[in-house]
Amino acid sequence: MMRSKEIHHGSSGGGASNTHALLSGELRGVLRRNQAMSKHTSWRAGGMVEQVYIPADLTDLVNFVRGLSQDEAVYVVGLGSNLLVRDGGMQGTVVLLHGALNQISLEQGQEALIYAEAGVASPKVARFAARHDLQGAEFLAGIPGTVGGALAMNAGCYGAETWGVVAKVLTLGRNGEMHERMPSDYDIGYRHVVQKEAGSAQQPQPEWFVGAWFSLVKADGAQSLAKIKALLQQRIASQPLNQPNAGSVFRNPPGDHAARLIEASGLKGMAIGGAMVSTKHANFIVNTGTATARDIEMLIEQIRDAVLQKQGVQLVPEVRIVGVA
Repeated sequence: MMRSKEIHHGSSGGGASNTHALLSGELRGVLRRNQAMSKHTSWRAGGMVEQVYIPADLTDLVNFVRGLSQDEAVYVVGLGSNLLVRDGGMQGTVVLLHGALNQISLEQGQEALIYAEAGVASPKVARFAARHDLQGAEFLAGIPGTVGGALAMNAGCYGAETWGVVAKVLTLGRNGEMHERMPSDYDIGYRHVVQKEAGSAQQPQPEWFVGAWFSLVKADGAQSLAKIKALLQQRIASQPLNQPNAGSVFRNPPGDHAARLIEASGLKGMAIGGAMVSTKHANFIVNTGTATARDIEMLIEQIRDAVLQKQGVQLVPEVRIVGVA
């Protein structure tokens, strides 16, 4: 077991060099130094980060965050399925939630609610709901990420979006305070979620999603499981799941699909280094085995330029790109 006094930042300069404050309790998670983010992203590419923390549970995460210096950069990551870390890496701390914040439960009351922590894989929520005879979460089976990531970007597929079934969320502030927030507290759109200002000119303090309550409808669970099976078969048939990828790279423009525009521009199979536009789904970039983060980012840029030139449409990336080139 790791006591908080044993946590220190050995490097000099900024970022994770800030000393972790002493806490009254113990930290029970795992702290690792100098980690390659290629191990923690679905593209299997990316540079180093100063340190990674895997909390034991939500309480442990709160204690860890409370002990960090306020000027330390912190990145919260689930499955890393919508993230590209540049080859130069990044300073600060990455907190990994998948496998850590993994609690899921059914709350019976006037309405059927499922509570899931941010580290729970989205497909698990879909299956859990169906097994408890609840309907409305089936689409989550097609989202290759965690609840936290789905909330942060309003992930969606097959005509449904995450926030369409959210009753409320639990957040953790940078100062270690927890809050319950309602959907009305956010500006929510297509792949877009931003906390609203609370009646003042001051920007809201950063908060991370650590849990959510999903409001679903009581129905025949067997039908929901059958729908999930059909959606997964569709996903297997249409997406390159046998190669490292980050899901859809670009948002769909209004009234069109990014995949159609990319394919119409003759870009299927286009490659830079080990990064290639999938021949199975044009809105996927796959790592054929040797891709660097720079290969992937250059390919993203070239796709965007080519589609703008040939189709007159400016594609907007869905993936989050961080770090130093």
